[in-house]
Formats: sequence, structure tokens, C-alpha cells
Amino acid sequence: MALASDGAPEGSWLRAERQTAGRGRQGRTWASPNGNLYASTLVRIAPTDPPAASLALVSAVALADTIATLGCPAVTIKWPNDLLLDGAKLAGILLERSGGAVIAGFGVNLATHPTIKGRKTASLAGRLWIHSAAELFDHLVSDFARWLGMWRRDGLAPVIARWAGQAHPIGTPLVANLSDGSSVAGTFDGLASDGALRLRLADGAVRVIHAADVFVV
Repeated sequence: MALASDGAPEGSWLRAERQTAGRGRQGRTWASPNGNLYASTLVRIAPTDPPAASLALVSAVALADTIATLGCPAVTIKWPNDLLLDGAKLAGILLERSGGAVIAGFGVNLATHPTIKGRKTASLAGRLWIHSAAELFDHLVSDFARWLGMWRRDGLAPVIARWAGQAHPIGTPLVANLSDGSSVAGTFDGLASDGALRLRLADGAVRVIHAADVFVV
């Protein structure tokens, strides 16, 4: 974010071997031992771009494609951009905006995964044909650039289509924890045209959610 304010160009990346203050959504700690991937990139928003919030989907499909190409196609996406392996959290992506810049930060459990009470976690250890975070990073840089270009050129529709193809099935039970402290339970009903989550409630109504912490039940 400091580099963004200093005028760093789009496409700039930073990668850390480890982090001493890694964090995820809502300020949660992200464990950052050596061997995993910790990387961030900078996107400069143009007036003609799709909504900046939809970069969450771009980031998710780019990372999922990278992991699939490198030998683990079983990864699924949970809205908006968590990656799961066998139902356990494998990777998280955090987007933050500073003026006209969006910083997309990626954390991937490549070699190890933390033990978190009440939450399942997973790593890619032994599942890929690459052997280091540096190699994973090189592929992610390429895939992110490709999907970012598609997002700009073709709009959000192909991103949503690819995201949907890698997501958990329609009808998957979800709980969405909203920013006001309330929770909404329902089933996954796909994405709206702007990338928001469609949650089908017990009475059959569909609630469109633009911001929430979502969990698979």
C-alpha cells in the first residue's frame, strides 16, 4: 500500500518468505511460516474497468487455475475468494483499496497448514509438481495477468463463468455472517451479474449479498 501511494505501477508484486504480521479478512491472523506463499500485487483501477470489488473473483480464478495447472485440480472456491481442498481452507485472498489502487494479497498453504480450533485447514504438500513458493509465485503472476486482461477486455461475465465452474455446487448450505453482527443461513444459488452472492433462503426468496464472511455448513 505504501508503494501504491508512492506511484508504483500496476503489475508490481511483492513476495515474502515469511510474514511477522500476516492477516486475513476482518483483521484475523494469517499464520506465515517459511515454505508457504505470501504475495501481493497492485492493480490501478481505470474508469472503464468492471467494479473494483469483482477483482476478488479475478484473484480467485487466477489462483485456482494456477493450482490446477500445477497438479491439483480438486480445489474449489468459496465466495468470494477462499480456496478449499476437500472442504478445508487452503488459501485466502485479501483485497484492500487505497484511492485508485487495489492491492490483492494471496496466502497459500503450500508446504504446511495451521491448526485452528473449529476450522479445517489444508496444504498442497505432495500434491503439486513444483517444489517451492517461488515456482508457485511465477505461475500465479502469469495467470493473474491473463485473467486481469480478460476482465478488462471482456468484462465480468467470463470471470463469473469460470468462478462458477470451480465453486461448490448450487444448493450447498451456507451461512453468511454480516458486518452488523447478524447471520443469514441459506443455500448457494450462484452469483449475480456483478459477482455478488445469491443466497436462497428457507422460504425460497433469494438474498443478494455483497459483503459477508461466508462459511460452508
